[in-house]
Amino acid sequence: MTASDPDTAYVVLHDTPAALLPWWRRIGPALRRFARRSPLSAFWACVATAIIVMAVAAPAIAPYEPLRSDFRRMTKPPDEKNLFGTDQIGRDTLSRVIHGSRTSLVVAFAAVLLGTTVGAIWGLACGYFGGRFDIISQRLIEFMQSFPDLILAMAIAMALGAGTGTVIVAIAITRIPFGGRVIRSVVLSLKEMQYVEAARGLGASHRRLMFRHILPQCVAPYLILATAHLGVAIIIEASLGFLGVGVPPPTPTWGNMLSDALNAGLVPPWWLVLFPGAAITLTVLAFNLLGDGVRDMLDPRLRGAM
Repeated sequence: MTASDPDTAYVVLHDTPAALLPWWRRIGPALRRFARRSPLSAFWACVATAIIVMAVAAPAIAPYEPLRSDFRRMTKPPDEKNLFGTDQIGRDTLSRVIHGSRTSLVVAFAAVLLGTTVGAIWGLACGYFGGRFDIISQRLIEFMQSFPDLILAMAIAMALGAGTGTVIVAIAITRIPFGGRVIRSVVLSLKEMQYVEAARGLGASHRRLMFRHILPQCVAPYLILATAHLGVAIIIEASLGFLGVGVPPPTPTWGNMLSDALNAGLVPPWWLVLFPGAAITLTVLAFNLLGDGVRDMLDPRLRGAM
């Protein structure tokens, strides 16, 4: 039998150990296993994916331009022409909610990626080197954690000035202590493992030990942290926009929409509060429950209970 024989090809495809397959061929079985073990988390993963697709395809999905005003239809309730109604200057609420998802998700993803990565590298160095560097670093992390996340992000955003980049940096700084603490605890247990001691005995450098032998074992807690913190980042971004220190108008964000609604009067129109608030709630719920599922899937202590 030759390698081009269909029977041989079947054996190669179906009898090859999963670890030897390329990563793109392991995605399908991993997703099916995830859906089978945690169907609820798989459902919320589909919801989160749909929200991400909506954000990416916002210009094609939104029925109107989010900044276009129609002064003949100011503060109109939902109807056939505007399914989510209009705001105080006649802008379509549905289009602004759709485009607001793009800004909110970009800020949340960038902030979590930046903050968790910086915290993970800091925690890796603290756990590996220890000593005075670790003691000083832990005191700095405790100082950062002594402030509520929203207060710290608001103070940083006000100090740096308005802008999307400022909001990303402000939220990212609030994520650094969590990544540092978690990854440090993982590194403290890993650096005493026998395979690390063997590599050290063979003369491996500190850089090789940290980035070749220890850091790959921190990928699972890193992914769990990043997924779980997306919901928190979205709430902080919306809160900063609501308080007027987030992404500056007229860029549509869910927080800015809620702020504009409350500035409309003592009793704001219900649709200007309901739809942005529902978008925030649904997105945060989806990413939080997806994070729980990822944790249950990757944490070996919880894997046997599923």
